Amino acid sequence: MQKLIRPQPMDYGTVSGLCTALRSRYRFLQAVPLGQSVQGRTIWSLTLGDGEENVLIAATFHAQEWMTAFVCLRLCERLCEAVKQHRLLVDWNVYRALSDRRIMFVPLVNPDGVEIALQGDKVWQANARGVDINHNFNAGWYKLQQLEQKKGICGPSARQWGGPFPESEPETAVMTALCRRVRFRQAIALHSQGEEIYWQYGEKTPSESLLMARAMASVSGYTVASPTGLASHGGFKDWFIEEFGRPGFTIELGRGENPLPLSDFEEIYRKVEEMLLISAFM
Repeated sequence: MQKLIRPQPMDYGTVSGLCTALRSRYRFLQAVPLGQSVQGRTIWSLTLGDGEENVLIAATFHAQEWMTAFVCLRLCERLCEAVKQHRLLVDWNVYRALSDRRIMFVPLVNPDGVEIALQGDKVWQANARGVDINHNFNAGWYKLQQLEQKKGICGPSARQWGGPFPESEPETAVMTALCRRVRFRQAIALHSQGEEIYWQYGEKTPSESLLMARAMASVSGYTVASPTGLASHGGFKDWFIEEFGRPGFTIELGRGENPLPLSDFEEIYRKVEEMLLISAFM
């Protein structure tokens, strides 16, 4: 069957259309709107599986990192096709694995920012109000604010301003409300770039998180690492660990300079598919 998820820039219209197309092709896939962005664009989720253990894979917190939406949707499509055909995917019996798991994909957390980035501002990372979504979560937010101010970041910016207060942005609120409602077993945030896996935040980091990160690294060639500087606080993964004490990961896909070129996609995806399956089913 022809792939729906083919190399193309992942703007809002494209992602929305692909969510609809995947739902139409695979009737067992659920497509649900979670909320809206600053400019009223819908933030979509796709859910696969019938189990009681929920796993979240979310992408495109940062505008110029729209390649992550592509990876997210390709993985969803590949899982759906494996379920439909009752076949293995990288040695995983997906049909059986999904009997006790549900995977929710949120491919485009920051749809307004992606529109800005794709229309020409290639350094744009923030949402439409100039708030960096991955600095806006309530995990060390006040420490992060001090670091931002030392760097001269004191208001709306293309990148790295954490906003006027934690969870000030509708995109952030969509993600926190979702996690409080669903209570995910683990959560994975896709970013780019660096081929690194971040797995810890503070004293509530679960003991199993490092083992999980090492397993993910072993099949991908990625490096288990810890963020520094302005990437140390305020992120979705940080908040998820702090709020729930459950495994949360940031995976930095690919290498190079954002936005990563479409020509890199197939190689990026090839390296991470098994890792993402492990992150979902472990």
